[in-house]
Amino acid sequence: MSAAPRETSWSGQKGAFLALLGPPLGWFLLFFAAPLAVVWAYSFGTNVGAAEIAISGTFANYARALEPLYLGILAKSVGIAALATLICLLLGFPVALAISFAAPQARIWLLIGIMLPFWTNLLIRTYALIAVLRDEGLVNTALASLADALGLPFAPLRMINTNVAVIVGLVYVHLPFMVLPIYAALDRMDRTLIEASLDLGAGHLRTMFAIVIPLAAPGIAAGLLLTLVPALGSYLAPDLLGGPNSQMIANVIERQFKRANDWPFGAALSFMLVYLTFLILALRPLLARKGAGA
Repeated sequence: MSAAPRETSWSGQKGAFLALLGPPLGWFLLFFAAPLAVVWAYSFGTNVGAAEIAISGTFANYARALEPLYLGILAKSVGIAALATLICLLLGFPVALAISFAAPQARIWLLIGIMLPFWTNLLIRTYALIAVLRDEGLVNTALASLADALGLPFAPLRMINTNVAVIVGLVYVHLPFMVLPIYAALDRMDRTLIEASLDLGAGHLRTMFAIVIPLAAPGIAAGLLLTLVPALGSYLAPDLLGGPNSQMIANVIERQFKRANDWPFGAALSFMLVYLTFLILALRPLLARKGAGA
């Protein structure tokens, strides 16, 4: 009679565990944590030369970052990112719902269509959006043709170099980050609950708000987080699609590091974004606990 195999655990296989953990942990420390620590140290420094920074422990850079000018830009960035995230949610939820209820073969192609933009460089996609939104772009050309056919006067719509163009660019770039988590949550949903709700007399609208949306809540929360945080730190869309009054905090940070050569202040602004991101991450479980209690 053979002996039953012994159960193994990572606590008894420390060598194998460390061997697997070592390379990714080393990569994380060397190429992520260490550069981030250097930038964080710079935020407490001052410029003492053309290319020299003294880490003096000063909070002057953070005090400057809290001036009304930069707080206004940060607040505007949060507003634009939040609006783009809300639009992504309103557009992404029906798309994710349609994909989850599609036939298996069609679902594969729909998911490929959602992920297809990731296979194209972001800069190329942004320039393609410029070709759509500019004064002589596809939108204005189509509207001009329609107005000409109806015999109506037409003046090109001013879309490029506006806040609207920035929001359109952010939605265009970040929409897949909203669709995919919601789809993952909806795909795991028990469909019999929907059938039971309809059989018990609830309409489609009530079933949507009472059954589908609560079950998709984890995916919605993940999509909001995955969309809001990158949109808040977006640089390319405001730089190429926005005008002087459409700049976001990431563009101000870029100017501090490149044109103004004020790395300590740029580092302080960068970590203001990091602290804000940590605050958003900390609020998410708190809101989840309050929702569970309710």
